This record gives sequence, C-alpha cells and structure tokens, in this order.
Amino acid sequence: MNARQSKGGPPPQEQPRQPGREHQLEPRPAYKGKAYRPAGKLEGKRALVTGGDSGIGRAVCVLFAREGADVAAAYLEETQDAQETRRRRWRRATSSWPARMRRT
Repeated sequence: MNARQSKGGPPPQEQPRQPGREHQLEPRPAYKGKAYRPAGKLEGKRALVTGGDSGIGRAVCVLFAREGADVAAAYLEETQDAQETRRRRWRRATSSWPARMRRT
C-alpha cells in the first residue's frame, strides 16, 4: 500500500499500451466536476480539444461545454471512450463533436 492509498485515494493505475483506454480502468476516473458552478464564461466560443475522448481531455470538454462553448474533441483510436463522451449531455445538445484522427 502506498501513501496515496493509505489516505483513501484510488489505487494506482497502469495501461501498458498507449494511447490508453479509459473504459478499461477500474475504478473509473472522475471527470464530471459536480461541484463546479458554470458562469457562462465561454458562451459563443468554440474549442477544439485533442485527446478529448478520455482523461484530462474529456474533463476539459465537459467543463468547456458546461461554460457554454461548442466543443470538438479529436482523438486517435479510443472510439468507445469518445462515444461515451458524446452520449453525455453536458449543457447543450450540440456541444460535442468527436472526430477520429489517424496517425500518418
């Protein structure tokens, strides 16, 4: 047991292959920002978030959408994670457009 676990935090997580698959993590990461109160800071703005299907990128998409931005999320291979991100209705029905990218 490490110091983080002894304080009640989640266990350390590893994914041997990158990019990682968030849907395979247990426990699932928290990204919803339930305590955050939006203030409309991004109303009328548009954002392109790379890696928006999971992890920090997903959290950015969620919070930007809750602030009123239209959000496009680019990702590589994590289609299942991207679909889960899009299914959520963060603030507006049109706030998320996942776009799969390819490496060249």
